[in-house]
Amino acid sequence: MEIETLLRQAQGADLLRFTTAGSVDDGKSTLIGRLLHDAKCIYEDHLASLEKDSYSAGREDIDFALLTDGLKAEREQGITIDVAYRHFATPKRRFIIADTPGHEQYTRNMVTGASTANLAVILIDAHNGVVTQSKRHGFLASLLGIPHLVVAVNKMDLVGYSQQAFDDICHEYTEFSAKLATRDLTFVPISALRGDNVVHRSANTPWYEGSPLLSHLETVHIASDQNLIDFRFPVQYVLRPHGDFRGYCGTVASGVVRVGEEIVVLPSGKTTRINRIIAGRADVDRAFPPQAVTICVEDEIDIGRGDMLAHPANLPWMAHELEAMLIWMSDEPLSLNRQYVVKHTTSMVRGQFTELKYLTDPNTLHRQDADTFSLNDIGRIGMRLFRPIFCDEYQRNRQTGSFIVIDPRSNFTVAAGMIIDRSHRYEVVRSETADRHIVRHEGHVTAADRAALLGQQPVTLWLTGLSGSGKSTIAYALEKRLTDEGYACFILDGDNVRHGLNSDLGFSPEDRCENIRRIGETAKLFNDAGVIVITSFISPFRKDRQSAREIIGDEHFIEVFVDAPLDICEQRDPKGLYKKARAGEIAEFTGISSPYEPPEGPELVLDTGKLSVEEGVLFILEMLRDRGALE
Repeated sequence: MEIETLLRQAQGADLLRFTTAGSVDDGKSTLIGRLLHDAKCIYEDHLASLEKDSYSAGREDIDFALLTDGLKAEREQGITIDVAYRHFATPKRRFIIADTPGHEQYTRNMVTGASTANLAVILIDAHNGVVTQSKRHGFLASLLGIPHLVVAVNKMDLVGYSQQAFDDICHEYTEFSAKLATRDLTFVPISALRGDNVVHRSANTPWYEGSPLLSHLETVHIASDQNLIDFRFPVQYVLRPHGDFRGYCGTVASGVVRVGEEIVVLPSGKTTRINRIIAGRADVDRAFPPQAVTICVEDEIDIGRGDMLAHPANLPWMAHELEAMLIWMSDEPLSLNRQYVVKHTTSMVRGQFTELKYLTDPNTLHRQDADTFSLNDIGRIGMRLFRPIFCDEYQRNRQTGSFIVIDPRSNFTVAAGMIIDRSHRYEVVRSETADRHIVRHEGHVTAADRAALLGQQPVTLWLTGLSGSGKSTIAYALEKRLTDEGYACFILDGDNVRHGLNSDLGFSPEDRCENIRRIGETAKLFNDAGVIVITSFISPFRKDRQSAREIIGDEHFIEVFVDAPLDICEQRDPKGLYKKARAGEIAEFTGISSPYEPPEGPELVLDTGKLSVEEGVLFILEMLRDRGALE
């Protein structure tokens, strides 16, 4: 009975995929071996074999690196070459580890292992400090959209468990990572060889107040990593075992779909309703990522492999031409004059590269001119496809925003790409339920004409911060000051908008995301009218604020972080919300039961714990004048 209980717990626990990365000999394989050993996730016969192999290799103690370094060349050279995968579980969570090579020569292997990861553990040798490969792997993790990053400062025993050595590395890497899109960065001092802070808290680092590595892996929040808004179901296979059954098999790439919901089939645009969802051998009422399911529909529609199912009101882009960040994985350089095969979800399309925009130096993040792409090069490209694909931007949807490039002559995967550009070259896909008479009209008065008439440059001041930080107070004071000086402006305030435009939304991560999307579209319309927009929203998630920036346009978007410590916000508590949240009366309250992700590179920071309202308004006015927004 106890075994059955453990099996049910393991099946019900969520799955965290994580990868390790770092420079050569930073201890990645040793860390994984130590993690499995101390978590008691190695079988006795495997442990006996490991002890025997360690003795044969002339080691006095168990060499945990041998647990994952399985290739003969790896054991001879003492380095990782191939990607090694290991599965283990604790009572709280299941894990899949990808042990990836650290040498620059094997960057493509590291990308392969990290492409599906929720979290990356980057090891840094405390004795050597931050090196080139440490930055390279941080850049790659950010590029691949891995939402959580743990920097494990290893070999602390070699520096006498020095807090200063640890703090220096934390400071240097934090400065570097500020240029990246990483939203969750954690530092842990460890010794993989000795086991310090790997599974158990170490007495050698009394100055470290954080969790051991395994505890962090067990508790890191990954539920919001999946895109549960945009339903995308690439059809992989049509299942027809007999004449009375037709089902469409595949993996839910993103979003949630329920029996009875209306869906649209792309590219045909035909609409129908779902009458059955089968997961395994059982019927279910809904499906979500990354479930592999079979979907049955009410109507007889021609649906085949490569088609995509989506909700009629939330469609992907149909792209013949696209721009992407590309990681080149072949010894043969990229050629602009050749045809390649692009595999995107379940679709295979031929296409060719049309433009090499630039290469990115992973160490400095500087852009360089590109004549071609060679092995392990990373940069931005333009591509033309001979048949459209249905895609999203990679930062929003890793599944439909990624693709691989195959050389049709050798059938070798030569590149991996991440779609980044939402330009006019993306065609609009409409379902047959959409109004075919809706056409975007361009008037005779341009946005520049309206701005000139008002004597100002329209911008959106996006005030973000905790409840009680002073966003609305500053926003209304700024509106009064701008109006007194003769400028046209308007406030979009969180509470006001939720009484009307967004009255149908709650406070779940999904509803918060939709709330910000609608606000972004509304602010863009106001900016097109020449009006300065001041928004006052908590907007706790970086990816949502980035989405608003992309909707409004980087040239019009100004992020203002209204920063105040949580204790000060609670003391103010103008609406009594913190008190209710502490009492459990309000669920999903930012700062208490829901996280707030501070901006990484805002245009302006206002420390309202120290600044007065008037001082905050003056800082914003000064910035607007410096940008030329106020004439």
